Amino acid sequence: MSTPPLPLSTWARNIAPSPTLAVDAKAKMLQAAGEDVCGFAAGEPDFDTPEHIKDACIAALKAGKTKYAPTPGIEPLRQAIVERYAADYGLTIAANQVIVSPGGKFSCYLAVLATCSPGDEVIVPAPFWVSYPEMVKLAGAAPKFVLCDDRAGFKLSPAQLEAAITPRTRLVILNSPSNPTGAVYTRDELAAIVAVATKHNLYILSDEMYEHLVYDGTTPTCVATLSDDAKARTIVVAGFSKTYAMTGWRIGTTVAPVPIAKALTDLQSQMSSNVTTFAQYGALAALKEKEKTAAALKVMMTAFDRRRKFLHAQLNNIPGVTCLLAQGAFYLFPNISSFGMSDSDFCARLLDQEKVAAVPGSAFGAEGYLRLSYATSDEIIQKGVTRLAKFCASLRK
Repeated sequence: MSTPPLPLSTWARNIAPSPTLAVDAKAKMLQAAGEDVCGFAAGEPDFDTPEHIKDACIAALKAGKTKYAPTPGIEPLRQAIVERYAADYGLTIAANQVIVSPGGKFSCYLAVLATCSPGDEVIVPAPFWVSYPEMVKLAGAAPKFVLCDDRAGFKLSPAQLEAAITPRTRLVILNSPSNPTGAVYTRDELAAIVAVATKHNLYILSDEMYEHLVYDGTTPTCVATLSDDAKARTIVVAGFSKTYAMTGWRIGTTVAPVPIAKALTDLQSQMSSNVTTFAQYGALAALKEKEKTAAALKVMMTAFDRRRKFLHAQLNNIPGVTCLLAQGAFYLFPNISSFGMSDSDFCARLLDQEKVAAVPGSAFGAEGYLRLSYATSDEIIQKGVTRLAKFCASLRK
């Protein structure tokens, strides 16, 4: 008599795998099989980590920086982050408000765990980064989605936030610049949202991972700088992955009020301990060797900006497709609802027929769109958008 399988936990049964990683994995599988795939799915720079950052990590490794480190990060790195926020935003914080975590994704999850209990609600503006709802569910809380479509510039309004709040609401998640849309809130827009959150005594999780990837003179806003009230309730997540092409290093940062920072540290101490010790010295070099870092970022941003403008123009030349021009990050989020099919079917057929990998907007809570990452080569963008135009033309016949 066979033994029945043991049941998995509620968390394991209800978690959804990352659709962006799934699309990217399928594209890579096809490439490995010899297919000429144009991949627009991956959310990481196609540049290598700058040499001075790698050199600092190698030097730390050779110097024996291979032991445990303080859970919230090595002191020099935390202090450099304090100085960075002062220089970039005029934000005054102390080192005990800084936590360095194994990736921005983990930083966000810790923030949800520190502020939300089972039964709480978290307001998640859509389109949203795919991991937010799952993080909320893993904390036993419930995500409450508010759709902010292209007619609204993909931005949450104060009125929408006010209407979504209930007695169970605990936290609102903001992401500017946005993954997946590239939208960037103005300072006034964020201040109006913070005013509503303050009125209802909500926490704010401000995911600012793409803060330095902005275009056309756009100025990013650190939400914690908007007011004393904002500073007291905002958990600011950022990191090194996107700005410094360090996705595989897994180094995220959090700045939070002291009680929350302590809670985040305590949670991390039981879940992962410190970020890889020698990797933190690479992150330190990214902040300390400013001229080298700025030069590397300029090269990357010049390429991203060129690709952004080209892809945007090409998309809007395709009959049936409309696309807003992103102000930040490295994504465009074109509207393909005119073709009369689900975005999941659209993406499946696009990959099958034209070997173009894109992520459906429904994965981000917004049916009828695609997310296209232009953090890939000019050649792939040119080839891919040509194939996309051919595919769209075939649907209109």
